[in-house]
Amino acid sequence: MERKEDRLTEEEVPSAPDRGLAHIWKSAGASAQLCPERLLLSKPVLQVALGDHHGLLLTQGGLVYSFGELLWRDQSVPASAPLLEASLLGTSVVRVAAGGFHCGVLSEHGSVYTWGENTAGQCGLAERSTAASITVSEPYLVNVVDSDVGPPAVVRVVDLAFGREHSLALSAQNELWAWGSGCQLGLVTSTFPVCRPQKVEHLAGRHVIQVACGAYHSVALVRSLPAKNRNTQGAPETRDRGRSPHFFVGEREELSAVDGGHYCPLGVELTEGASGGESLTPPSRRGPRRRLHPDGRSAGSSPGSVSRSTRVTEGGKMNTKQERLAVEPDGHSDAVAQTDGIPKSHAHTGWTANKNFAFPDELELQSILGKLSHHTLDKQGDTDSLSSYTSDDSYVSSTPPTDQFTASFKEAQIKVETNNNYATPQPHSSSPLCVEEVRLCLGTEQQVLQGKKSSSLSNINQWTKASAAGRRRSLPGTPNRGSPRRQRPCDCRSSPGGHLQAAACEVATDGLPSLDTEVWSWGRGSEGQLGHGDQLARLQPLCIKPLSGEEVIKVAAGSHHSLALTAQCQVYSWGSNMCGQLGHVNSPVTVPQQAKLSDGLRVWDVSGGQSHSLLLADGDCVQPVLLYCGQQQEPSKRPGQGQRSPSRAESYTVRPTLLPFCSEMGYLSSVCSGGQTCVALADHNIMGFVSAIHELASSERRIYCWLSSVRRILLTPLRSRESASPSLGEPCTHLFFSLCERFFHLSALIGRHSASLSYFLHHAQGRDVTCLPLLTHMQHFLDIYKEYCSSVGDFLVMGGFHSLHKLSLECLGTQHTLLSSLCVSEKSAKEDVDLVLLFYRPLQQLHQYSRVLLKLAACFDVLTPEYQSLHQGCSQYECLSLSLLRREKESESTFLFWKSHSGKTTEVLRLPQRRVVCESSNRSLTLQNAGRFTNHWFILFNDALVHTQGAIPSQSFFSTHHVYPLSCLWVKPVSGDGSGLFAISITCPEESFTLVASTPQEKNKWLRSINKAVDEVLGGGGEGSSPGVMGISRTASYTFTGEGRFKDAKYSGGWLAGRVHGRGTMKWPDGRTYSGNFKNGSEDGYGECLMPNKELNKHDSYQGQWKDGKIHGFGKYKYARGEVYEGCFNDSQRHGYGMLSSGRLAKTSSSVFIGHWVHDKKTGYGVYDDITRGEKYVGQWLDEQRHGSAVVVTQAGVYYEGTFRDNKMSGPGLLVSDDDTALQGDFSDDWVINGKGVLSLANGDSVEGLFNGDWTSGLKVVGTYTKPTSDEPGIGNRESQLRLGQYAVPAAQRWLCVFDECWSRLGCEAAGKGERSAAWENIAVMITNARRHSPNLSRSQSKVLESLEIIPQHGEPITTTNYDNVRRYLIKASETPFHPVGWLVETLVTVYRMTYVGVGSNRRLLQQAVQEVQAYLNHLYSIVCFLFPGLPEDGGIIPEPPGSPSKPLLGLDAAWQSVVVVSSSSLLLPLLLPRLYPPLFTLYCLREEHLDAKYWEHTLRLNKQPDQSLLSFLAVQEKFWPVWMSILGEKKQIVSTSKDACFVSAVETLQQISTTFTPSDKLVVIQKTFEELTQDVKHVQQNHFMWCMDDLLPLFLYVVVRARIRNLGAEVNMIEDLMDPNIQHGELGMMFTTLKACYIQIQQESAT
Repeated sequence: MERKEDRLTEEEVPSAPDRGLAHIWKSAGASAQLCPERLLLSKPVLQVALGDHHGLLLTQGGLVYSFGELLWRDQSVPASAPLLEASLLGTSVVRVAAGGFHCGVLSEHGSVYTWGENTAGQCGLAERSTAASITVSEPYLVNVVDSDVGPPAVVRVVDLAFGREHSLALSAQNELWAWGSGCQLGLVTSTFPVCRPQKVEHLAGRHVIQVACGAYHSVALVRSLPAKNRNTQGAPETRDRGRSPHFFVGEREELSAVDGGHYCPLGVELTEGASGGESLTPPSRRGPRRRLHPDGRSAGSSPGSVSRSTRVTEGGKMNTKQERLAVEPDGHSDAVAQTDGIPKSHAHTGWTANKNFAFPDELELQSILGKLSHHTLDKQGDTDSLSSYTSDDSYVSSTPPTDQFTASFKEAQIKVETNNNYATPQPHSSSPLCVEEVRLCLGTEQQVLQGKKSSSLSNINQWTKASAAGRRRSLPGTPNRGSPRRQRPCDCRSSPGGHLQAAACEVATDGLPSLDTEVWSWGRGSEGQLGHGDQLARLQPLCIKPLSGEEVIKVAAGSHHSLALTAQCQVYSWGSNMCGQLGHVNSPVTVPQQAKLSDGLRVWDVSGGQSHSLLLADGDCVQPVLLYCGQQQEPSKRPGQGQRSPSRAESYTVRPTLLPFCSEMGYLSSVCSGGQTCVALADHNIMGFVSAIHELASSERRIYCWLSSVRRILLTPLRSRESASPSLGEPCTHLFFSLCERFFHLSALIGRHSASLSYFLHHAQGRDVTCLPLLTHMQHFLDIYKEYCSSVGDFLVMGGFHSLHKLSLECLGTQHTLLSSLCVSEKSAKEDVDLVLLFYRPLQQLHQYSRVLLKLAACFDVLTPEYQSLHQGCSQYECLSLSLLRREKESESTFLFWKSHSGKTTEVLRLPQRRVVCESSNRSLTLQNAGRFTNHWFILFNDALVHTQGAIPSQSFFSTHHVYPLSCLWVKPVSGDGSGLFAISITCPEESFTLVASTPQEKNKWLRSINKAVDEVLGGGGEGSSPGVMGISRTASYTFTGEGRFKDAKYSGGWLAGRVHGRGTMKWPDGRTYSGNFKNGSEDGYGECLMPNKELNKHDSYQGQWKDGKIHGFGKYKYARGEVYEGCFNDSQRHGYGMLSSGRLAKTSSSVFIGHWVHDKKTGYGVYDDITRGEKYVGQWLDEQRHGSAVVVTQAGVYYEGTFRDNKMSGPGLLVSDDDTALQGDFSDDWVINGKGVLSLANGDSVEGLFNGDWTSGLKVVGTYTKPTSDEPGIGNRESQLRLGQYAVPAAQRWLCVFDECWSRLGCEAAGKGERSAAWENIAVMITNARRHSPNLSRSQSKVLESLEIIPQHGEPITTTNYDNVRRYLIKASETPFHPVGWLVETLVTVYRMTYVGVGSNRRLLQQAVQEVQAYLNHLYSIVCFLFPGLPEDGGIIPEPPGSPSKPLLGLDAAWQSVVVVSSSSLLLPLLLPRLYPPLFTLYCLREEHLDAKYWEHTLRLNKQPDQSLLSFLAVQEKFWPVWMSILGEKKQIVSTSKDACFVSAVETLQQISTTFTPSDKLVVIQKTFEELTQDVKHVQQNHFMWCMDDLLPLFLYVVVRARIRNLGAEVNMIEDLMDPNIQHGELGMMFTTLKACYIQIQQESAT
């Protein structure tokens, strides 16, 4: 797919030669003589990196070119014809970096490749066994691996920065990694070189944004910690590495003085000691930067240098005065004897550490350093600074360089001594640096430096003449262009060449650069380049405190100086300034100082070179300009002089100067410096694209600088002034601080935006306009500008600017002229007006945004996504600009209104957010039917219509007033009725009135104004609507004040023409809260209400249906006392079906009632479960008392049925105990018998007579004892003799309230009395409401409701096809309680479980439970028949359509195969019984417990026999005995000992009877069992045969025995009770009878 950048390149943006143009020139020399050379490449240059004498170019497509002195390859390549790095072809490079003498690139995958000099390990090559490893000629992959995680992970690098002897990498996790040598690494280590990248632990946990490297120091831009973490952020853990060996006694004092968030590693002075009275120069690894080749030649030395520089010491050993490179046979350089500038122990150089002296504290050390600052070196021969020595270089960085290498860079042969007289290097070791060493070294030097003056701050610690003469000047430190910064991953775009664009900037969480930054530095500081106010080295990163809070957005480093660019376009510089590269002459140079810039110049890019700095800035026009500071003229050299004298006159700038040739380069996008070379990247302006981007960026930088000035000059002093509150007054003080806060927010947004635009311009390959923050963060920009405009307007309306002007005069005093310089007003001389315009000025940027986006859109075709995005952004910003301009005018007119109508009465109406729209002081509008002597004044604000009475507008006086919020105001014109009145009707929630205008024009004016104001309040565009149709239905908030049910209540929700309507929330002052639906001014529909209970200090809560402001319908009410009612209400009373749970299980009053309620009382059938007493009452109620027929069961197993009166057992009744003892007689109280009765014992004996007493405590009996002569009756006969259920409530009369509620939901007044169409409409409404207003629905429930929204055909005749549709619809309907049928099924299950679970699990309730299920089916079938009138009556038939194929049914002849018998059990039992199965089957098991136990005992005994023995015992004919059995497809013979091997499939099928619920499903299992048995017998017989019962019964008996069905008796009895009567006498009935016979046979089976 074509990328956006590709499309932009081909159509709108200039082709390759027109963008990414590189111009290169030398920094030394007069600016008038400079002539930049343009690099002619076929592809745009994306980035340039410069080293000391070489450079790298990154072009579009990820190609890398090298130029300059490539010493590692012994090549010199001109910049005009750079060399392509062929080994990197195929690697998509996104960044390049150049160190002093090494190079690096970064791939789009975060891999690092380096090559060049590796003497200090800066290339990351660990193998140093050969001379060739000193230089890396081809790119080498450096693996950055985090070993602190498990398993070790490769770190993705996003940025690189190289110094002379060190390399830094920034990871995607914003962590810093370093390798190479020296203290500039910032690592906690004493072993150098560091060849493998290591994490800079001191910055761990900090968010590093960017990093830059000087020659021997490093600078990092770090995001500041949040304020709450500044004092808690300690030093990062070093993972048990222990203390750094470089710490010394002064560390603790410095640590105590530094903020905990900026842990300070103490700076140390890097020194060398001497012994034997002779100063010996240690072998240096840097020397004059010679590069040793395998053939023994070195590059970079002048002719004859060997002969001039060598001498033999007293011990016959060779030493050097000119630094050189010595190589051991093993390939290790002797140059690594010193690390971090700290001398290492060396056997032949005499390094010592004197422990005899000690400073009492650091102050003494500073005192000695201060004394030495007054002395200089003798000016004989070459002069070197301590900084050059401590840098392990003899170059004096503070002296302008002239000839760093010889002009010809000729090669010279160097001897490599391998005899015993050569000074063999020793293993690296660390010598702890202490104050004593520093004092020893300084004491030695003090004797030599007497009477000498120091020429600069960098010369305060110079070495002696002999020491300096013994070393040759080396190359200056190399700068790095500055670390590229990262960009958000989402902002990365693939370039036309196929690689990701380079990281543009580090972003904050919202995608814009952070301005809350800090600058940290570490390394060598002999020239003050670290910025800490001294010249000490820092072994670990340390925060530069003066730059904290300066909003630094970029850092750069030269050889020995550093630069920081702020968001306010200011440049801070520090370090070496001998060539004027700092751009100022301020002192000291060891701390950051502002560069001296001309007025009107705003710098937005910086770079540092060897002895110069290059700045890119905005000038008077859109095209950027170049500023230069540093060396201007290259000094002449005397013949034969290889070194320069500091006494020579130099020419350099004092402040940054303009380079005149920059205007010929085009639109510059970035600058780069390194060594004595400068490079600028530029673009040509094609179709105005580049100029538009530059114009936008320049405009943002300009306005941000202006905003910063306003903040610094005006707002900050006023906010900190204590007298601000009394001067401004209480309301204005609050508004002023709010205005300041909004001003700061807007200022920060613009500042961050300007920084992001600068980064956007730096990288040509990333110029995807759709990534402009104005488009990606459009809503954020719009919101910030809106909030700021509102704050200014509110402050103006309240008259705050007048008081602010006086306060500013008091606060600023003589500096008030600075404020006047910021005001651009030419309209008025009044200061308050100027302040108003001053604060409104930032809003002009919105028009600037729109204009620039329009220019950019003109560069694209109208069909491209870029054009669409730019055009949309242009429209948005222009609309907001016009809208805010209108708001500004409204604020000014409102201020003038209050100024002209000032008074105590009008002040009550004056609010900050309120704006005047129009008013009727000219009597243009009055109240209809107003009295002759009454005055009415109407004022229309943007939020309310105010009506005042007794008003005198000219005097701003009125006696009473009323405020009508526009959010709850409806207006419509009154049509003319011939009366000639121009009337307007106003409707409010509690009042309505009519206004009369003086003329038709006034009427239309007020109508338009009110409609427009209402539209704005309601969130519209403020354009108004047609009169009379605007906002009839709306959402608003209102507080009722008039008398009524809503008095003082606060409402928020929907309205309809002045009345609450729709969803809303009403809150009363007494704590009542209603949230739900309203209709025509009252609660109606579903709602939730909280009602306080002051006695218990709790709330009653209700969730459910309302009607006409009262609880009406089904709902759930939770009482404060702990009771919960869930059921039906009528007129806020419990009425109909409902369940009341009283108390908790832990309380004595715990109980549950479920049944019928009438006017808040239990009346009708119901079930009361007294959990505390362990009793369950099932029967009739009347006025909260048990009254009528009922059944009571207890936890002890006692069963009672009879009649109740006045809440007591009264009248005839039957009582049966758990042991089958029964008493039938007259009861007078609970469990109290008084009168005639018959007591039947379990063995059949009986006592008949008079009984008196409590059943639980004892009975008095006067009667006759009878012992029957017949045999003991069975259990079944006994239950029939007791006639259980004769006093119970008939099943058909139970739960009528539940069915009535279902009929009510269908819209019927009574059962079957209603319109069928209305019932289906109600069903559709309930399903739709459930889908819309039930947010917690599961996915399956949503699918069920969606399928139920389709109403089936219910008026057509029912056929077999339609019957299946009806059955499937009922199955879906029963799955959700939102359907009336589903609610009915769910409720029936609830009441059934409440009746027969727990205490109700009494076997004597089984008959009633079965009858109740059958009653359910009858009631439910009548409802289904009402919905589907085509269904036949219960037991009717549905003929199958002619011509449709049908499968013959077993046992049915052809005449009955074309019909379907419909019954309530066949249609509805599958819906109901699976939910009722657990309690019902439990009752069957309890009743059949005795017989099932006997059956199970015999079954277990019979199953102990093998198959053949059991078949013989059960009298199965041998011809039916299986001979073979199949196991995994393999036949095996059945022997006499085989067990469970015969008729396995039939046995397994019959076992499934326990997994089914309905009788029909169980009968199907029995049928399949017979089919499997038949198939098995056919295999044995191998011919067709017919079953006879004599053959079938024994065989089926075997299958039943082997099936081992645990509760077969319960299964058989349930099938018999609930099976469809239509199939009792058919084939399925016969099969069931066979199973029942087998069950009985097993019970009676003898063991013999």
